[in-house]
Amino acid sequence: MKKTTLFLAAMLVAIVLPVLQSCDDDADGYSLGNFTVRMATVKATGGDNYYLQIDDGKTLWPCASQYWYKPVDGQRVLANYTYLYDNFQGYDYGVKVNRLYNVLTKGVDELTAENEEDFGDDPVHITDMWLGGNYLNVEFKMLRPFIHKHRVSLVRNTTVETPDDDYIHLEYRYNNQDDVSDYWDYNLVSFNLGNEYKGEYKGLKVRINSAVNGERVLTYDFPEDEQPKTIDTKNEYMGEEIK
Repeated sequence: MKKTTLFLAAMLVAIVLPVLQSCDDDADGYSLGNFTVRMATVKATGGDNYYLQIDDGKTLWPCASQYWYKPVDGQRVLANYTYLYDNFQGYDYGVKVNRLYNVLTKGVDELTAENEEDFGDDPVHITDMWLGGNYLNVEFKMLRPFIHKHRVSLVRNTTVETPDDDYIHLEYRYNNQDDVSDYWDYNLVSFNLGNEYKGEYKGLKVRINSAVNGERVLTYDFPEDEQPKTIDTKNEYMGEEIK
């Protein structure tokens, strides 16, 4: 009985090991010691299977990973991965997923006179804002709440007139819920813009209430050639504090 068990275990190793090696070999000139961190969108394919789409439209198949992840279709993530293969089984790359961090993913809301108070307009500490893959991505720091999650929103303000200048006029709104501590945290949010505007408009103009510079309008042109942004990993993001 013991010999049979050992034989079956050896057979299992013999079957599984080549599968792992097929993705873990230092193939196509990529080093397993390197990693890349970028924003990506989860594309669920059924069950616990998924692939990632980075912001230039390229697709990543997680052919090797020791990190379990429950996919939600359309979820934005901060993806830490290692390139393994080019043109892998119908995807642009086969990768080893090192870590996925869920990023708060929202759409564009409509602000009216009736709901303006809900969105708030507290001063914001934005550390980075950029367009990528039909999303406006915002990195910011905030004073950590005690109880209530802070609300971050990208809105179309229907209470003001906007110029007809071939730009989409939006506002970034922040509501700290009057609940702040003395401790700073960094956070990320990704707003889905859709793709129906790109042929009609030049880009975005986003009004912010900056804690440093006061009210400002930031202009972002839609890029003709999308290039995915590599994220600096010096900050630790605390996504559970915002909604």
